[in-house]
Amino acid sequence: MKQLRIFTAGAEEVSGILRVEHACFECRWARSQYLAGLERGNLRLMAASNDSEVTVGYVAYSCIAGEMEILNIAVMPEYRRGGTGRRLLRAALDDGAASGAEACFLDVRTSNIPAIRLYEEFGFEMTGRRKRYYPDNREDALLFRLDMGGLPRDKAGA
Repeated sequence: MKQLRIFTAGAEEVSGILRVEHACFECRWARSQYLAGLERGNLRLMAASNDSEVTVGYVAYSCIAGEMEILNIAVMPEYRRGGTGRRLLRAALDDGAASGAEACFLDVRTSNIPAIRLYEEFGFEMTGRRKRYYPDNREDALLFRLDMGGLPRDKAGA
């Protein structure tokens, strides 16, 4: 397994995060969205970097009024299936719990089976569906919720 460092990211890591986004998503956030969210304090980022300090994955999330929302999570294709997404999700959930979040929410494409399995492994439960939610292909989104009090602490080995 490749050695990775998981860390809290800030504005200085946005370029690396955008590189990951371009490799992973058709619909992407703009640099200005990341920077504005960080400046306002309503966006948090965790990133994964390799031995060369190159960003290979990230998770973007918010924690507001006792609720956490996973906004984006992405891992470069060559780092998938090695635990990077799991470690990023664990770090974000741990940070959310430490910040007082009682529940975490996210949405995921119906076709993203690996992500759905990861979320279910962490205890997320499907609560609904948004029809034709994603603008690039009109795919449905599945809505998931996690009770942070039930967060399994022994998973993922972050």
